[in-house]
Amino acid sequence: MNKKIIAGAVVTALIVTAGAIWLFGRNGNDSNTLTLHGNVDIRQVSLAFEDNGRISTLAVDEGDRVHAGQVIATLDTRALKIQEQQALAQLDAQKQTVREQQAGARPEEVAQSRAQLASAQAQLQKATEDISRIQRISASTGGKGISKQEMDTARSNLRIAQASVKERQASLTLMEKGVRSEQREASVAQVRATEAQLALMQYHLSQAELRAPVDAIVRARLQEPGDMTGPQKSVYTLALSQPKWVRVWLNESDLGRVKSGMSAQITTDSFPDKPVTGKVGFISSVAEFTPKSVQTEDLRTNLVFEVRIVVDDQENVLRMGQPATVTLNTQQETQRNADH
Repeated sequence: MNKKIIAGAVVTALIVTAGAIWLFGRNGNDSNTLTLHGNVDIRQVSLAFEDNGRISTLAVDEGDRVHAGQVIATLDTRALKIQEQQALAQLDAQKQTVREQQAGARPEEVAQSRAQLASAQAQLQKATEDISRIQRISASTGGKGISKQEMDTARSNLRIAQASVKERQASLTLMEKGVRSEQREASVAQVRATEAQLALMQYHLSQAELRAPVDAIVRARLQEPGDMTGPQKSVYTLALSQPKWVRVWLNESDLGRVKSGMSAQITTDSFPDKPVTGKVGFISSVAEFTPKSVQTEDLRTNLVFEVRIVVDDQENVLRMGQPATVTLNTQQETQRNADH
């Protein structure tokens, strides 16, 4: 009887010991590594022209690699170039007007105006002498030697000569003073306005070239040459080669085991033996779904948080949307914290 009890106790002890060893080994593995699953994610850029127009050329296609600053599409710019030439001609004419106003009248023009004034003064002197002579004759003959019509004509000629002298004198004064400052300023303002219009025209011409903003890969070509396009119509969608990350989901119970900067290994079904290195770059502070108002401890562990693993994919192994497995070595993180 005692032997049976002893044998049973030994068997029970062996079972408990074996179970403890198995449980320790499982927990040890779980505490050292953490395996997460997700998909590769890449930032994208949708490119569209700033102005409306007809597409002239498309230089790249899906799958092509483009570099920052590379021209990948152009618009028809014939109408814009004609408008640019018109603006250039208008600007030249306005600048010429400003130069003429700043230079003032030429010496030859001033000399001509002075000669015209001298001629008008001579006419005035003649008209003055004529009316003096007529008045003397009229006085010596008692008004009979000169008719009333002759007297009126002489007086009219005098007034005309006097007005002509005033006109020529004013014209010479204006020519010597030059254009009014307000008029010169108005002409300069017109030049500046045309320059601004020309700059805007040239800016629109530059925007007729669609350039890649960064190094990327063409993911989609959405229009063709001859299509009418505009700011609201994307022409290309580019996938950025950097940064690249794997979006995975972390249970709430494992949230304390993952830290930003922790190293990671990423594998895919296509290259299971060729892991890509990475590190934890982002851990969401908000669960992906709204918790219920009342939760048990079991329900709380069902909450998941988004984690982004930034990868260093120099060989461009990972593709957008590709399923990936992420392995985190939590033991190294624990050891590093202990060292610090």
